[in-house]
Amino acid sequence: MASKYFGYAGRVLRLELTKRKHVIHPLEKELIRGYLGGRGFNSKRLLDEIPPETDPLGKENKLMFATGPLVGTGFPTASRFNVSAKSPLTWILGDSNAGGHFAPEMKYAGYDQIILEGSSDRLLYIFIDDDDVSFIDASHLAGLDVYETTKAVKEEIGDESVQVVAAGPAAENGVRYAGVFANLMRAAARTGMGTVMAQKGVKAIAIRGSKSIDVAHPDKFEKLVEKLEEDIYNHPQYWPRRIMGTTRILLPLNLGGFLPTRHFTTGVFEYAEEVSGERLAEEYNVKTRGCFSCILPCSRFWVIRKGKYKGLYGEGPEYEPLSAFSARVGNPDIQVALKANDMCNKLGLDALTTAECISWAMECYERGWLTKDMADGLDMSWGNEETILTLIEKIARREGFGDILADGVKKAAEKLGFGEEIALHVKGLEIIQADPRGLKGYGLGYVVASRGGDHLRSEPFFELSDDPERGRELFGIPETALRLEYKGKGKLVSFFEDWCAITDALEVCKNVAENMEVLPFDLSGEVIHAATGIEMKGGEVRRIGERIINVERLFLVREGISRKDDTLPKRFLEEPMPEEAINSAGSIFELEPMLNEYYTERGWDLKTGIPTIAKIKELGLEKYVDNLRELSIPLKDK
Repeated sequence: MASKYFGYAGRVLRLELTKRKHVIHPLEKELIRGYLGGRGFNSKRLLDEIPPETDPLGKENKLMFATGPLVGTGFPTASRFNVSAKSPLTWILGDSNAGGHFAPEMKYAGYDQIILEGSSDRLLYIFIDDDDVSFIDASHLAGLDVYETTKAVKEEIGDESVQVVAAGPAAENGVRYAGVFANLMRAAARTGMGTVMAQKGVKAIAIRGSKSIDVAHPDKFEKLVEKLEEDIYNHPQYWPRRIMGTTRILLPLNLGGFLPTRHFTTGVFEYAEEVSGERLAEEYNVKTRGCFSCILPCSRFWVIRKGKYKGLYGEGPEYEPLSAFSARVGNPDIQVALKANDMCNKLGLDALTTAECISWAMECYERGWLTKDMADGLDMSWGNEETILTLIEKIARREGFGDILADGVKKAAEKLGFGEEIALHVKGLEIIQADPRGLKGYGLGYVVASRGGDHLRSEPFFELSDDPERGRELFGIPETALRLEYKGKGKLVSFFEDWCAITDALEVCKNVAENMEVLPFDLSGEVIHAATGIEMKGGEVRRIGERIINVERLFLVREGISRKDDTLPKRFLEEPMPEEAINSAGSIFELEPMLNEYYTERGWDLKTGIPTIAKIKELGLEKYVDNLRELSIPLKDK
């Protein structure tokens, strides 16, 4: 690679919080070639720089923000960042991703990655103004919500355009699943990255930049941008996504019988139309909003014009929080769901984990295990409005029963001594809003995802195509295209994991690049060459994705994760979908054959789920073999 950085800012900023010092060093070019950017940079550094068995809330943990080579260039949907650390919720790899405007500003300030090390003995916010870094006392911001914090920081700096990421009171109070929020409502909320930031003594990071990003081949790059824009505008999903965002999928999931309802006890919600994306669009949405450089502004600004919450307004919500605070908790009132999501954004909570904790408690109450007295006198019946909203506040403040739920559903069950078998998580991360019995590929994605029970590590939407011939054409297995079939799902998930790793490394929007299939590996290679000057074929691009997946797996293996942990709660393995879920009725999740197929496809040991020495060396990761052996981790040659 030439000495000049194209596509990249070319620098890494390390913030040493204990001594309130900073160091800027060049971005390592071998990191670029091997991991591309964003999530890849963070995952590699986590493996290299965080010792095994590190306390996630201790000084040795590091919090890393990274963005990719297309961000700041004007490439459509390139606006995202990953924030990563060891997770205080799961004690394995923690990572989350958000869009908005923070990432491009980070590039314009001159940084591809920002790393927070150590911890401050008093609350700070950090102002990064190009090359100048200030550690500013934030004691007066203690306890403020995300919106209040963002407003206060901008007012103090005197620049409304400065970009801010902030943590809310939930993070300050040590709730294990508090997030980092950009542009008020752009949530990097999963796995507790806000908790790590606040426990390091940082309330917010503000950034302002005046630099520019150059691409290696401007003419070629512009032609590729024009092609991508045309593909996006002409895509059949363009207008549905623009009008409803991801909330457009709530009704189809209900029709399919796999909409998680009343804590996954059924896949059909009788009030689905009343809480749907269609109703939100017709009655509440007033305008669309987009991230930096996006031509598909899929976020929506909504206003409640009448009723108890008249005057409440906000952005979003996406499908997950809308569905989680309606169907999952048994709530039929869309306004309550909007209020709950708004509270999570302000308090800085992961809406998904919050909703799982509440719906789990409601099911425990329905089963007679949890009493009103144990839950601070709250009526824990399905859909109770007061209970839902009160518990969100109690969780964020760690008050009463909320304190029990503030460490996540797995720990809540352990503390109370019941409900462990219905605590719906994988590796400590609460499962998202799609029942794996009705979406087998997605379910396998939850099982093997490097951050726990999550869909965004794989997003194998292809299984919804219902086109066996295309399944045969692309994967050699017709069943890959059928959501209720399990054959071929190991091959399917490994392919889409590699693709998602690349979109997260480039820091483009997964909804467009991957879900709408407009940026496959071959085209990614062309874009990378035009932006950075690095020649890369589609196969090489996919290999980087595979390397990122394996690096993350090595981090998990080092922390004690193996095949025994790649599983789902018994509900999905042993309880068939109920009869009312007509289009998924009777389905269960066939774990073992799918997991065997996935490990085989990955080149991992079938018995342990650990990458083989042959696979580790094939990906250029041989230096980790001795590290793993020193930890007495059993490695097979092949």
